[in-house]
Amino acid sequence: MGLLYAHSLDTIDPLKVARSFAQFGRQFAQDRDKLPQTDADRAFHLVAKATSLIDYQLPFADDVTAQKLIDQAHSTLEEALKLDPRNPDALRMERASQIPSFEGYYDFLREGKDAARAACMERAEMAGATYDGERKGLAHFLAMAPYLRWLAALAAKAIVCGHNHAALEYCDELLGLDPSDQADACFSAAIAYAKLEDEQGLKDLLVRTKSPCAKASDARNAWLLLAFCALAYKRCDFDEASLLVDRLCQNYPHAAITLYMQKELPDGVFARLAVPPFSEDELILAVSEGTVLLQEGRDASARGSFGAWMLHQADKRLTTRERLQLHDYMAQEMEQGNGIPGSRPNGASGPGEDENGTLPSGGQN
Repeated sequence: MGLLYAHSLDTIDPLKVARSFAQFGRQFAQDRDKLPQTDADRAFHLVAKATSLIDYQLPFADDVTAQKLIDQAHSTLEEALKLDPRNPDALRMERASQIPSFEGYYDFLREGKDAARAACMERAEMAGATYDGERKGLAHFLAMAPYLRWLAALAAKAIVCGHNHAALEYCDELLGLDPSDQADACFSAAIAYAKLEDEQGLKDLLVRTKSPCAKASDARNAWLLLAFCALAYKRCDFDEASLLVDRLCQNYPHAAITLYMQKELPDGVFARLAVPPFSEDELILAVSEGTVLLQEGRDASARGSFGAWMLHQADKRLTTRERLQLHDYMAQEMEQGNGIPGSRPNGASGPGEDENGTLPSGGQN
């Protein structure tokens, strides 16, 4: 809408343009319906509202509120599709709730890929005929962005379904369309390469991509560190794997708790959830996406061998305060009958406890 608004000011006295554009933010927030916009703009606004409901409110809602949010999101997406029937984001998000299996949703995304690309290409061509200069490039990117999100979702679901070679193909296409990697394809590719035990392939990706996640030569972000850690573990280089756990703990706050808990979160339906770089939330998100690595070869504790090893490594790095927090949290979950999968297998002790469940008096601060 900002581009369309700026375009509408081209015929206005240049002295008035700056003042008019300065008012855009206030108008957008307070009375957006009076701004110049297309049905596609209105549909995307509804998609944004549905995203807030599904991705950022629903995971924290109780059962009663959750159903209300789901109904509201469905209604919002249906309205978006009435305005813009070919809107790739609305189509993808609506179908996500209608297809119960990962494989079924993956098939939907794979089969709808060409249609999503065609719809976005058509809009990109229209944008090219409307704008010029820097505006043209921005308009083209915005028109293609829904297809980038479609591909990113397809790559993520391919990994979950075990189609790792296909996931890398989709990531390569993403990086070819957007070398700046706004969709963070590099993150998904790192997990896929680790699943395939292709360390050289991952290193080659970091050399040839312009993705921000690969700019740091020491690969500091959680997805890359987890991938390289998994690769080191699989080749039984436990010293290297342990050093990579240290780097995770250095780069992310409360990393030991996150690596111990290994929580699996629902995927963002619109896109990967937006979290601050190198925050606790980013590591939680990366660990959740890395579940396919952590749970390979389930053992008696409901974790894979790498996940069980990671839990042990995290336990050694917990501070006294973190041990107490985990102990209280796990006790509360046990009281509520939830339990923590893998944390107390067969009645075993919790983090840092002896066999009687007693916390040590010492430990890191």
